Amino acid sequence: MSSKQMHRYQVDITKPKGWFAGPWNSDLPISIGFASRGIDDPHKHMQTTEVYLVTNGTAELRVEKETLKLFPGDMIIIEPGEAHTFLSSSQDYFHLVLHVPGYSGEEAQHERSTVTRASLGLV
Repeated sequence: MSSKQMHRYQVDITKPKGWFAGPWNSDLPISIGFASRGIDDPHKHMQTTEVYLVTNGTAELRVEKETLKLFPGDMIIIEPGEAHTFLSSSQDYFHLVLHVPGYSGEEAQHERSTVTRASLGLV
């Protein structure tokens, strides 16, 4: 994506999540994506800060050993090293997510690591 050209991206709500723009297809230093449901995938990022912008519905997000109830208009910032996962979400749930900095390919896979549910205080 060139800075001289406007691009429009639209969500395919049949997909549970996806990415709009980032290092793999543009010169943006961040990655921008979405999720149409809260996905239970316990993990942490070593270098990436994640920013969730809730636009619709509700969800429960576990960050370390704290459960947060998310509502439309909420913004959650998860710092590098903070383990997190979604526990539930309403059928109409939707959020945008920013990864700062954005990575692509193997670099993105290496800076993310799976964590156990037990490490989040979940059994």
